[in-house]
Amino acid sequence: MSATRLLVLGVVRLHGRAHGYLVGSELESWEAGQWAGLRSGSIYHALRQLAKEGLLDTSEVHEWPGRVDYAINEKGEAEFLGLLRSALRVPDRRPELLNAALLLLPALPEEEVIALLKERVHALEGERARITATAREGRRPRNATESFALRAAQAAGEAAWIRDLIARLEQPA
Repeated sequence: MSATRLLVLGVVRLHGRAHGYLVGSELESWEAGQWAGLRSGSIYHALRQLAKEGLLDTSEVHEWPGRVDYAINEKGEAEFLGLLRSALRVPDRRPELLNAALLLLPALPEEEVIALLKERVHALEGERARITATAREGRRPRNATESFALRAAQAAGEAAWIRDLIARLEQPA
């Protein structure tokens, strides 16, 4: 899964109809270039690719020669929601996926978001336990042991942060 794909679909969905510059401006306001490595070229490429895959509908704007507007269609909506749910539920070592999903949380009912995040915590706890058990097997050089310790700590830290997020989401607004 790609954070770019999720973000571009999400921004087009958010605006209903959007051109490349609008998508880029929105993502820039979220500082996505810094944490997801997005550049304007990758945004325009993603828009064209998503349209080619039939996930976005296109229309040319006659008042602006060369400008193309994009709108998410039913197939794109299904893809977007699937990507968003997966990004919330499945731990991934690429932090940009979770960050993208957090920005797009309002697309799902809060109860569903909480349930997906609880699944993520469960998976992270399992990952931490697996890494810890693997690290205890056999003798390893110190650098390998430290690598295992780092990955276990990252899984534990993310699980703790997600638990805190769930608690904040469960509080009345």
